[in-house]
Amino acid sequence: MNFKVFFGRLLTAIIGGIIAVSIFIYLDGRKNKADEMFSSPDLKLTKLSAHNIKLVDLSYAAESSVKSVVHVKTQYGVKPSGSVYDFFFGNGSSYHSQPARGAGSGVIISEDGYIVTNNHVVRKSDRIEVVLHDKRSFEAKLIGQDASTDLALLKIEGGSFPKMDLGNSDSLKLGEWVLAVGNPFNLTSTVTAGIISAKSRNIGIMGGRMSIESFLQTDAAVNPGNSGGALVNSKGELVGINTAIESRTGSYSGYSFAIPESIFKKIIEDLKQYGEVKRAFLGVSIRNIDADLAKRLNLNSISGVYINGVNKNGAADKAGIRSGDVIIEIDDKKINTSSELQERISQYAPGNKINILIKRKGKKKHFDLTLRNMIGGTQLIEASQIDLLGAKFQKISKKDMYTQGIRYGIRVSKLVDGKLKRAGIKEGYIIININNKPVSSEADIRKVLSEIEDEGVFVSGIYPNGIHKYYAFSLRGD
Repeated sequence: MNFKVFFGRLLTAIIGGIIAVSIFIYLDGRKNKADEMFSSPDLKLTKLSAHNIKLVDLSYAAESSVKSVVHVKTQYGVKPSGSVYDFFFGNGSSYHSQPARGAGSGVIISEDGYIVTNNHVVRKSDRIEVVLHDKRSFEAKLIGQDASTDLALLKIEGGSFPKMDLGNSDSLKLGEWVLAVGNPFNLTSTVTAGIISAKSRNIGIMGGRMSIESFLQTDAAVNPGNSGGALVNSKGELVGINTAIESRTGSYSGYSFAIPESIFKKIIEDLKQYGEVKRAFLGVSIRNIDADLAKRLNLNSISGVYINGVNKNGAADKAGIRSGDVIIEIDDKKINTSSELQERISQYAPGNKINILIKRKGKKKHFDLTLRNMIGGTQLIEASQIDLLGAKFQKISKKDMYTQGIRYGIRVSKLVDGKLKRAGIKEGYIIININNKPVSSEADIRKVLSEIEDEGVFVSGIYPNGIHKYYAFSLRGD
């Protein structure tokens, strides 16, 4: 009896073992087939694991770039009005009996102490202090500023400063990692990371007739105090100057915007060499092409930039470009938006020659043209002249003010071929108002002209013989 029980149990164990081995062989065979299937070159599938996922290392870029980003501290008498975008100054407007203070960021771009920052960080400041990453402090000199691009160039005395090398913003790709380096809320040497969300973005914050907007958009966190700081690629190179945020509160809420290297490189070189920007003009009015415009004008594609009008004797006019043409390339680089066109032209100087590919009535045509300055010439205008008006000016003495019975004004001391001369103004004429706004310096004239939206200019003034004269002209054409 015991023998039969033992034999039965042994037989059961053997059968169970055979079944288990058979199941193992079956499952192992399925696994091998699955491995072969996933490794098949025809399917091109890759097994992912924590071992073969490559992550972008931004530590070198972060550690090297913070040494080149400085804390810019300003002192000024009147606090200017702000906006949700002007996150350096904040909101509101008020006047102070004592000097007000502000703070932003800047980037050292040369070993001898040149620093790029935003114009809105330093505008109207009476004193500018720069604090380096190693806590050394310097008083900075304002070399030049450009309201049209919101850029300014500072200089501190000394040498062997930790400069940041320039990268190439044109080579940036959507989704590429970047760092924002600055001093948000006075928290010095702060680094945040994000990706390039969009390029050539126009958000309409600059204002002014000649503003240029073609921002890099990123989701790297940027806050008040980051203005003028660095947007850095994974190599630690400077590819943008952080300038603005999209926000209803004044603080970061998802997107920030930076001036690309493709724009600020030429601007900074001009400010360094001339103290002002030598801007080139194509001489056209433009608009983006959308589906409605393409349908209305029977355009065969929704691409390029549409030319609304051509300024008489401007660069485009002299080359044979017409109203109704569509710009699709400049020097073999595609142009699809107004901001891209502005960005491309901003890289040139008056007198530079470019090639433009135009689409006219469905056919493509190349045009070679020479870019011009604001008064229609191809030469670089001297810094002592007002670009657009083509004149040299002289301050009015108190004696002349008393004799003429005026409280302010500026004298036209010399004329070249420009808007004033073409309007009939003679040397010696004292400009009192432009578009009903008082002027007493070249800075006043530049400010008034930059705020003109409809292109029309109305000048009132007086000649030395006491005769009052009024002149009107357009900023476009002759």
